[in-house]
Amino acid sequence: MKVTVMGLGLMGTALAEALLRNGHETTVWNRSPAKAAPLVGKGAAQARTPAEAVAASDLVIVCLSVYANVQDVLDEAAGALAGRTVANLTNGTPRQARAMAERVAGHGADYLDGGIMAVPPMIGNPGALVLYSGSRRAFDAHRGTLEALAGARFLGGDAGLAPLYDLALLSAMYGMFGGYYHAMALVGTEKVTAEEFTPMVADWLTAMLAGLPGAARHIDGGDHATEVSSIANNAAGFPNLVDAARDQGIGTTLLEPIGELIDRAYAEGHGADALTRLVELIQNPRPE
Repeated sequence: MKVTVMGLGLMGTALAEALLRNGHETTVWNRSPAKAAPLVGKGAAQARTPAEAVAASDLVIVCLSVYANVQDVLDEAAGALAGRTVANLTNGTPRQARAMAERVAGHGADYLDGGIMAVPPMIGNPGALVLYSGSRRAFDAHRGTLEALAGARFLGGDAGLAPLYDLALLSAMYGMFGGYYHAMALVGTEKVTAEEFTPMVADWLTAMLAGLPGAARHIDGGDHATEVSSIANNAAGFPNLVDAARDQGIGTTLLEPIGELIDRAYAEGHGADALTRLVELIQNPRPE
């Protein structure tokens, strides 16, 4: 299979290397041509222009920093797009993905948007996953090639779904990591090392994650009744997290929004509900 990779940052380079390892005839392009040299040494062909890069392959994988750059590059290659598939693996928003899908379709090409759920060293190895949405025809035609990069999961014909899932998963990750970083700052005030405390965090989070399927049922069903940990219980106890942080001289920036949501839920009469009620409050923010 002939494949083009446009954009040779850390992720783009990892994508191209995985394709080369799997025997694909790979063309690469980057705005700074020198970045292509190591890949050329491994067997890749280097395109001089975006149009030349697109014309080289039926499948064109784009991995740039922002969607504005994707638009600029594809506009330069607009005359070569017809009949090809563009798989855009640039991080962006659902709105941007839908607009890009329409733009690419206007040039006669199929479009896939992708969310990479991996860091560059994971590409081409077990555990890496890329989420795709957009043209089902294009996904089915190129699935074997795409699976050289990572596990490939198709979410649907709406090009905005892959970035939606991607950003939602990243939101969960940032929230979890933010809590971990706050915990390290807190225990660190008493000279407890991160290495010492982290195994306890991992065990605790693993135990708590076992409750997510039940939480999902509450969220989907809109039934937030609980006999375990109510919003009223949390409204009474959560201030201790903030007070302890202040007493220890560390920031409360990560905690305060959660406390505000809990207080709002309690004030609106949801004291007997589980914390899953907070999803509805997030979906319906107060007017600013």
